[in-house]
Amino acid sequence: MDGYAVLSYAHRVGKPAVLATLVHAQGHSYRKPGATMLLLPDGGKIGCLSSGCLEADLQLRSEQLLISDEAEIVTYNLQPEEDAIWGEAIGCGGMLRILLEPLGSDCMSMLADAYRIVESGREVEWLRYSSARRKLEYELVPRLFDGIPLAQDRGQTKQTKQTKQGSESLFSTVFRPRARLFVFGADEGTLPIARLAGQVGFRIAIGDWRASVANSERYPDAEIAVGSREEIMDSLRLGSEDYVLICGHQLRKDREMLECVLPIRPAFLGIMGSKSRIGHLLEGLTKSEFTLVSAPVGLDIGAEGPEEIAVSIVAQLIATRKERMKDRRVSTIASRGNVLGCWSEQEDVHTEATHGTCSR
Repeated sequence: MDGYAVLSYAHRVGKPAVLATLVHAQGHSYRKPGATMLLLPDGGKIGCLSSGCLEADLQLRSEQLLISDEAEIVTYNLQPEEDAIWGEAIGCGGMLRILLEPLGSDCMSMLADAYRIVESGREVEWLRYSSARRKLEYELVPRLFDGIPLAQDRGQTKQTKQTKQGSESLFSTVFRPRARLFVFGADEGTLPIARLAGQVGFRIAIGDWRASVANSERYPDAEIAVGSREEIMDSLRLGSEDYVLICGHQLRKDREMLECVLPIRPAFLGIMGSKSRIGHLLEGLTKSEFTLVSAPVGLDIGAEGPEEIAVSIVAQLIATRKERMKDRRVSTIASRGNVLGCWSEQEDVHTEATHGTCSR
């Protein structure tokens, strides 16, 4: 979600700002390495790196960086024995290393291009190079889902790396398309599901056979597909990377959609309803097909009413998304290298680094 928020800002607003990226965490940390926060010139921010311990200091630093146009790395030692430096017990308890990058209009334009690439369903890698002390140069490289640069970009990337100061990229971030959640059924109960899932980073698609309920007025930020199951499938082009919820509340309609969705083996397939109704809906499925289905969908938190049920369902979606990222060894900081004299290396969700640029 962090990366998409940065790209969205570049696309919608595009004003200069400072990007703060957590590149190393030792001990307790509110966020994992790779988390980002955008510090805006008006004092606003998008995202967070701590529970509030660091934001004021980072904002002060960002004002100077926008003037100097120089990046820097800041280390915060929030371990208990260092609390006296801050004048009170903060309680974060870790050592954090944060890269601060002033993003001017040219860089914002590049990130706006990255937004369009990601929205088209492709990954894009954002490379940083060191051109001078605390000065960074940038490059975008569209990628396939397996992380390999597209054919037309491979030669350009190799040549660019050779002409920069140093033969390798110094630091990079991979922006990936948001996972898409397809909700079949546009009844009242799916409104809070779509709203909450959108807030935690899913792209939303709604399918229904009734235009009166499946429309942009009720689902303003969603793809909408209305018609038969075949028309919905053709319109949305669902695939194995999609998350699917079947919530039509009409047994025949839900069964028809289930039969269409099962062959694509989506990333997640959940069905809403009572156990007895779901039992009828799943009649005749093979053992392997049963393993694909989560029903009744949602974590067992004793939820009652549409809003609580939405929380239980979206919590399960988040857990599934996190597990898939872990299985694929996906990390926000994709490449590692020498950044302003600081070596940072990330594997999975743990980063180790040594540096000597700027500390506090």
